[in-house]
Amino acid sequence: MDVPAILLMFPGQGSQHARMAAGLYGSEPVFTAAMDEVLAAYDAAGDCEGQRLRADWLSDRPAVPLDHVTRSQPLLFAVDYALGRMVLATTGRPWALLGHSVGEMAGAALAGVFTLRDAACLLLDRVRRLAQAPPGGMLAVAAGEDVLGPYLVEGEVAVAAVNSPRQTILAGPVAPLAAVARALREAGLTCREVPSLTAFHSPVLAPYTTGAAERFASTRVAAPSIPLRSGYRPGAVTGRLAADPSYWAGHPVETVRFWPALDAMLRSRTGVVCLETGPGQGLSTVARRHPTVRSGRNAVVSLLPPRAGTAEMDRTSVAAALTAVRERGAVLSGRPGR
Repeated sequence: MDVPAILLMFPGQGSQHARMAAGLYGSEPVFTAAMDEVLAAYDAAGDCEGQRLRADWLSDRPAVPLDHVTRSQPLLFAVDYALGRMVLATTGRPWALLGHSVGEMAGAALAGVFTLRDAACLLLDRVRRLAQAPPGGMLAVAAGEDVLGPYLVEGEVAVAAVNSPRQTILAGPVAPLAAVARALREAGLTCREVPSLTAFHSPVLAPYTTGAAERFASTRVAAPSIPLRSGYRPGAVTGRLAADPSYWAGHPVETVRFWPALDAMLRSRTGVVCLETGPGQGLSTVARRHPTVRSGRNAVVSLLPPRAGTAEMDRTSVAAALTAVRERGAVLSGRPGR
């Protein structure tokens, strides 16, 4: 099979939903085995957390809401990672990996920066720290980062993510963020709440990352075996950056700059198929706005349905997506599909 240049995009906070990708569990062998490995790694980290995560993941009524940091982050990592393993087993080595928020940790584990067990331990350590933070939220605004400066509240409400030139995510404590949302709507700007009970990628989380760098420093790391793009800083996650504990420890506080990373990658070559490898289609929606995609030089494929559905919808979507990767890659490269 002719394989296109595949960019795996791993979504983060806000893409989680009940039973995300659960329709593949038990039917897709690689996905199933990888999910079991991640959940076992969570169990090995202590306190049988993997068993509780499995129960809430497969439940229509989880005991702990999936928007809570102790569920959204570890389950997003698990699903992103397991889907990545499934795709790699089907398509082979991708051109590159790009994660949004916790999606970068999944990419790092797939690229061998961390062993799966170490990544699971580090992630659980992170969420236990962040679970102590005061209640917060996130807000998607249909505006560029430059427009939103006057509405930010120093030390509280900050730019959490730059998803596109006209889509910015804000984050902060509940009351200040609600006040900012009211002001933005009064100014005629469109806003919507992002599913989150924590103010990810905002300065209010800084006190709850204390000690995280030491945990990363005590963990063995390796240079990525698959090109891994940073979603926080310009350029790739090099061996040197991968070995910097402060880089990983700072993720919950730093702004995610997804669009600049995606833009640089898609302008660097043509014939790329961006495959969203996680729940929902949020990153696909963003990527489809890129000029090189709109002009047909690059393409976007979503692995899973846009929202929660049936198990059969999950399976049908994955089968169609993997076929589309082959066919669109052949069209972009000028080769006949087979």
